[in-house]
Amino acid sequence: MSYTKFSKLHHQNDLLLLGNVWDAQSAKIAESTGFKALGSSSHAIANSLGYADGEQMPVDELLFIVERIVKSVKIPVSVDFESGYSDDPDQVAKYVKQLVELGVAGINLEDGKVVKSTRTLGKATLLSDKIAAIKALTKNIFINARTDTYTTKHENALEETLKRAQIYDQAGADGFFVPLAETKVDIEKIVNSTRLPLNLFLTDKLPKAAVLSEIGVKRLSHGAKIYEYLVAENTKLFHDFLIHPKLPK
Repeated sequence: MSYTKFSKLHHQNDLLLLGNVWDAQSAKIAESTGFKALGSSSHAIANSLGYADGEQMPVDELLFIVERIVKSVKIPVSVDFESGYSDDPDQVAKYVKQLVELGVAGINLEDGKVVKSTRTLGKATLLSDKIAAIKALTKNIFINARTDTYTTKHENALEETLKRAQIYDQAGADGFFVPLAETKVDIEKIVNSTRLPLNLFLTDKLPKAAVLSEIGVKRLSHGAKIYEYLVAENTKLFHDFLIHPKLPK
């Protein structure tokens, strides 16, 4: 079962490096290079379909892409499901059940929301209700509860993060994701405050992977960074081709 296999990867000694992909081709490439698990990037998928990030694409279109990704690889796939595409916990649970039926092993589910291009921090109770509703409907899904305390620059980011870790753990979360927590001091405090395996987002300011593994971080992801790099390279290629039409080497 992909859920069981995926869950075990978060409790091994080695740091789980998650390959973030956006379509079947990128998923197959990541698998071929040796990644043990993949995670979709909602940002990359949305942009590749012509939508802005922040739950702007229809759920059905996301489900189509997810199905193609899952069917193209043999390793576990987790889906960045943003804040669940609904504020109704029962509706979110129904959507997640569809993901499970497609063979998805896990999801990221966040307490932040993009409103008019600005990410805002939502209530912890809403995310905890969504987590509980999902687990009541289907238990075979790894829920990585993401908190946006740091991405929204909460005035007491660490303290609020520690509070939310306990709330999401009690609701039934399987993992805890804290993007932009970057200092070793803060990371160690988060790790030591919860039994949930901690997932961090790769940035230039983050301690090296070996250090993160040593202090107890269990998962590291890169989001849309590879996709964004490739888009930038594509832009240069198209620009150069327009000026000097020739095949790239």
